[in-house]
Amino acid sequence: MSGRLALIGLTGSRLWPDPQLLENTLCLVWHDALEVGYTGIELMHGCAEGADTIGHEWAFRTGFLIREFPADWNGPCGPECPAGHRRRNRRGNEYCPLAGHRRNQRMVDERPVLFVAAHHQGSAGTADCIRRAERAGIPVWRLP
Repeated sequence: MSGRLALIGLTGSRLWPDPQLLENTLCLVWHDALEVGYTGIELMHGCAEGADTIGHEWAFRTGFLIREFPADWNGPCGPECPAGHRRRNRRGNEYCPLAGHRRNQRMVDERPVLFVAAHHQGSAGTADCIRRAERAGIPVWRLP
């Protein structure tokens, strides 16, 4: 796909319960992008289960470009990390609990024209991404 694409960020819960609502919303976003002069969309997401995976599969089936931002849970901590904050997951592997926040900031720094937020059951990661996007002046379309 060539032309001017609208970069759309997707943030959402790993427990997102309604794939059809998310896909319908992405179709509306695509339609709106066409209405204002874009030739299509590029979907950016954080590579998590749930909403990100649903969006990825939709974008793949639709033929859109996909930009992935996985969190580096096992990688080194950032300068914002306090000493001794690393945790162990169920498998006993150590990880940085702030890796998702760093990933969210990297996505916001890409300056998408919009974030679609599939927030469910108080997902802390989704709430963090919404706050960061709004603070940066990026509109957020929240799914009910």
